[in-house]
Amino acid sequence: MTATLSGLGAVGLWSILALLTVGTGAIPPFQLAMITFAVASLLGAFVIMRSGKGWAVLRQPPKAWALGIYGLFCYHALYFAALRLAPPAEAGLIAYLWPLLIVLMTALLPGERLSPRHVFAASLGLLGVIVLGLGKGATSGQGLGFDAVNWKGYLAALGCAVIWSSYSVLSRTQAEVPTEAVTGFCLATAILSGLCHLAFETPVWDQSLTQWLCILALGLGPVGAAFFLWDIGMKRGDIRLLGTASYAAPVLSTILLVLFGFAAPHWTLALACVLIVGGAVIAVERKATSASDC
Repeated sequence: MTATLSGLGAVGLWSILALLTVGTGAIPPFQLAMITFAVASLLGAFVIMRSGKGWAVLRQPPKAWALGIYGLFCYHALYFAALRLAPPAEAGLIAYLWPLLIVLMTALLPGERLSPRHVFAASLGLLGVIVLGLGKGATSGQGLGFDAVNWKGYLAALGCAVIWSSYSVLSRTQAEVPTEAVTGFCLATAILSGLCHLAFETPVWDQSLTQWLCILALGLGPVGAAFFLWDIGMKRGDIRLLGTASYAAPVLSTILLVLFGFAAPHWTLALACVLIVGGAVIAVERKATSASDC
């Protein structure tokens, strides 16, 4: 059960991602990724030193490095591309197919069995996110159009969903790779993001103290500790429950934005909460004999 709670902790940290990102100012996305993943690397280095395992935990087989970089860097690169090539609301909805894909992909894992209940629960969560997106469109006056002219952005967003879901599920097959190794994956992502920043962006360093604190908090939380907690959850927790519960992140994120005055309240937020909580309740109802996989 501890591993599942770790995964839920990652979902909780991702819920403050939007709030902290709003506070980072006009810093370009790859520059932001470079800095926050560098902070995450320092956090991981601290964890390694405290664990006493030594830097040998970074000596992992090529397939472990390939999976880590695939999940962390490729996901963020495609996500940034999706936001540039399509309206953020629509790109975000497509990208958030990944919890449903995680639930579906568990059927491919050895010893795992996908039940109709889990598919239904994850589908309720997806419906909740769609309702949430419709509410955001209504309050902004823009709505959701899904114009075919933005197909490149939609394709990039779909790639995000496939990458993160497959990375998460494949992590289950590499349970022997210690979570501390995520430190190396974060460092590699910071370096690759820095190269993309130099190639495609103009740097912005004139930030206020509050903006730099938000960037630091991102690196320590949603872009830092969250990836370590998610790794624990995916490798040893209830992967189907975590996939369904992940739909709580955008709802909690919207609630925080409303509370801090960055978004307007809408009745669809309450409906989205009901759908997502309902899906999670359905997903968590299982036989006591299967509880040991947590």
